Amino acid sequence: MSHAHVKQDYGENPLAVRDTNQYQAEYITSFVDKWDELIDWDRRSESEGEFFIQLLKEHGARKVLDVATGTGFHSVRLHEAGFEVSSADGSPEMLAKAFENANQRDIILRTVQADWRWLNRDIHDLYDAVICLGNSFTHLHEENDRRKALAEFYATLRHDGILIIDQRNYDALLDHQVEPGHNFYYCGESVRATPDHVDDSLARFRYEFSGGETYHLNMFPLRKNYVRDLLHEVGFQRVTTYGDFQETYKESEPDFFIHVAEKMYIEDGAQ
Repeated sequence: MSHAHVKQDYGENPLAVRDTNQYQAEYITSFVDKWDELIDWDRRSESEGEFFIQLLKEHGARKVLDVATGTGFHSVRLHEAGFEVSSADGSPEMLAKAFENANQRDIILRTVQADWRWLNRDIHDLYDAVICLGNSFTHLHEENDRRKALAEFYATLRHDGILIIDQRNYDALLDHQVEPGHNFYYCGESVRATPDHVDDSLARFRYEFSGGETYHLNMFPLRKNYVRDLLHEVGFQRVTTYGDFQETYKESEPDFFIHVAEKMYIEDGAQ
């Protein structure tokens, strides 16, 4: 099946499209080409600083699997910081762009196209850490898909490995209809990312670029505590949540939440 779509197609009622497999048709080549304008690598790098690098080092991680490589931002940063990185994504267009971006920085990425729900069919190794960043987990619209993906992440981790997974602060969107900022993640000055529609099972975002191009993504609005509960339920022992790269935050403030889930068994049951 070819995924080289020329335009996004959500049909007559885009609000009805609540399907995990839709991401293949959303990340068309022209949108992928624009993605780095949305992220702005330099400003994103400045905003997050050494947060993920320090976090991984604190947990003694050396070998990292980036399961939502996208255009390669974190894979490249971690490679430059001395980690051994494998890069996976479900979108061949994204992986091609990531490989090209890394190549321009004299880095050869080890890439593999993989669907998270069957990750271990394509990934045959154990890792100190799995990272799933860039609000990527939101593409899973079905609870079974989310559980399956987390179980696959868990299975590819060493006994003391960690999963770092982030998400947009959908609680603020759902409860207060707060429009998201783009101070930390989507740092591009010439791009607007705004919600077109938000309900309990769909967050439809519109991305407007400087040249007038407009794209959409249909995502599942993950509540913070729901994700934390799922992580515990698939076996992670301790989950620490950060707001915009800080451990203390006001619930209404963060643009993004970052969960650090530890696999290591804690005998006293401390959570």
